Formats: sequence, structure tokens, C-alpha cells
Amino acid sequence: MMPMPQETITSIHQTPHRLVFEFAGAGSLALFWLHSVPGSSRTVLEATDRYAAASLADLIGATPEKFVSAATARAMAEAAYRRALRLTDGAAPCLGVACTAAIATDRVKRGDHGCSVAVYDGATLRVSRLTLAKGARDRAGEEALISLLIIRAIAEACGVAPPALALEPSETVEVEEEASPDPLMLLLNGDIAAVFVGKDGRICREGAPPAALLSGSFNPLHAGHEYLAQAAAVVLDTPVTFELPVLNADKPPLRYIELERRLDQFRGRYPVVLTRAPLFVQKADLFPGCTFVIGYDTALRIIDPRYYDGEAGRDAAFARIAAQRCTFLVAGRVRDGIFRTLADIDMPPALRPLFRELPERLFRIDLSSTAIRNASAAHEVTCRSDAA
Repeated sequence: MMPMPQETITSIHQTPHRLVFEFAGAGSLALFWLHSVPGSSRTVLEATDRYAAASLADLIGATPEKFVSAATARAMAEAAYRRALRLTDGAAPCLGVACTAAIATDRVKRGDHGCSVAVYDGATLRVSRLTLAKGARDRAGEEALISLLIIRAIAEACGVAPPALALEPSETVEVEEEASPDPLMLLLNGDIAAVFVGKDGRICREGAPPAALLSGSFNPLHAGHEYLAQAAAVVLDTPVTFELPVLNADKPPLRYIELERRLDQFRGRYPVVLTRAPLFVQKADLFPGCTFVIGYDTALRIIDPRYYDGEAGRDAAFARIAAQRCTFLVAGRVRDGIFRTLADIDMPPALRPLFRELPERLFRIDLSSTAIRNASAAHEVTCRSDAA
């Protein structure tokens, strides 16, 4: 059996790096080695064996075209990195470590034996690929070599001297390295203005400009939001995209851990756009020609001169919105026992062309995020009391 690289692992544990490890097909020995050396609690945040295909697909948001591939390892490492950041809230240097492999088993495999190991630190994504010489080792030997490659990749990411690999003459490790800044961190740090999150949870710096946006804090995302987006899509004859601003005019900026929690609500269900644009005038600059889907209360607030230091400031903001060809679709809301609509708002004549009404027959839900949060909290307290 290949000896454990104890000295290397000791050095890894002495660095400030924290990691989440996702592996499929091989890599369990690497986790055993990490835990066998004192100090692993300073390094390992979480590790998961994605042995079932469905488990791996759940991690990366889709079934990969090829399970043992560099592309799959990259996706696993990116997901692991985001999980590490979520667990630490960015308080330490984080690594997402991933391995996907095919090794000897109790049946003959026609394909190659080998692995792809990826490490992502939020700035650089490094993938090491190794094709094993079939028949040169038994299953335990292949597991040991791949686990040593994993430890080697972690060591390199931590700035630690890596262990040597005992390879057959026909075996080589192919390494690919690419700059890949984490879009969420770029957004939170103010380096970019928006990111696009797909239904599968993949995060991109670029995406198709939305034709219609439903903006909110989505704390939580509830049926009212979903029905409103669906009704607006019928009226506008275009899909409505959810938008979650990481900055809010009236609240503190979202932290990474809270942003990830809210994004969890959309994964597997809807795409979402994240922005640093708390104000509609800023959203208009980001997404010209967009229709903003809003509620009655929001419509009242955004035409109130008090939020603009007077009517002149308000009118200038709406002139800028109009110049970007943006408009508003307003849904009604029960207020003081009466269902209020756009027609009930004393709208300045100059602003009226920018607003249109979402008919009550298409949308009416008398729930707010605050009411749902309070009801959920009350239900949780009741459940705890019953359990006690």
C-alpha cells in the first residue's frame, strides 16, 4: 500500500485554507489521510462521496455528458467552493476540491481507468488529469495513486511542497489552469454590476438581457411572486426574470452566506439575475428596454418625491428611465381592506405613460413576504413546542 503523505498533510493543516471535498468513483483514501493527521478540523469543512449518478447531478445542477471528465470535475469544484464560502461566510481562504474517477472494479471496463482532479480557489481553476495504465495496479493501488494526486493538488493550492507520484512510464499528469474569478465575489466586491444564475444554479458574468424583471428580496420566494411573474408574462408576452439586488436602499448589503441561502430557492426552478442596482433608475441603465413588474405599494413609493429630495429629482430619475425605454407593470394589492390598483394612485401626468396595470382578473394574491415569514416563524415555534 502506498504510504500516507503525512508531512505534506501536516503542512496543509498549518495553512489557513478551508476546503469542501466532492468526489465520485475514487478519493475516499485522500479523505481518510486528511483526517488521519491531527489538525484536519482546521482544513476540512465538509466532504461528500457522490457515488450515485443522481447525487452528482444534484451537486452540479444537471446530468453531465460524461461523468469522468475535466468539465465535470470543474463543475464539482466550483460547487464545492461555493459551499465552502457559504460555510465560512468568506472568513478564510476557501478551496473547492473535486475528483471524478473510474478505477478497477469486479467487472471488466472497456473504457480507460483514470481521473480528473480539480481545485478552485475563487480566482484560479486548476485541473489535473491522469489516465492510468490498465492492469498495472489493483483497485486499492489505483485508489491510492488518485488519492495522492488529490493531496498533491490540495498542497499546490495551499502553497505547500507537493508529494511525488509513482507513475508508470506510460502515465503522465496533464494540468490545465485557467483564471476564473468567482462572479458572486466580484459582484459583492463591486467589480461587476450583475451576474446571471441559470435554472441549474450555474453562475455566469454574461447572459441574455431580460425583457421583463420582477425585483425583490425574496425572503422568502413564495407563491405570490411566482403567480405574479406568470401573470405578467401573459400580459407582456415574454418571460419574466426574477432579480435579486445584493444592495438595498433601506437594508444592509447581503452577505455571501445569505445570498447563497436565497439562491437555493431558485435552483432547479427559475433563473435569476443578481445586481448591485437597488434603484429602478440603476436597473434601467443595466437593462434598457426592460419592463419592471412591481406591486401597488412599490408604485406608491417610487413616485413619492421624498425619496428624491423633491419633485425635480424624481422627474429627472423617471426621465432617465424613459430614455432607456423602460416601463412599469403594476399589480394591485389589498390595502385597508380594499383592493387597490394603479387607477387609485394619484400619478403625475408626466409619469403616466411609463405605467400600465396588471388586471385584477389575472392576478390577485393578498400575501406579502413579511406575512409569510411571520406565519412560518409561528409554525416553527409551534412545532418546537409540540416536540418538547
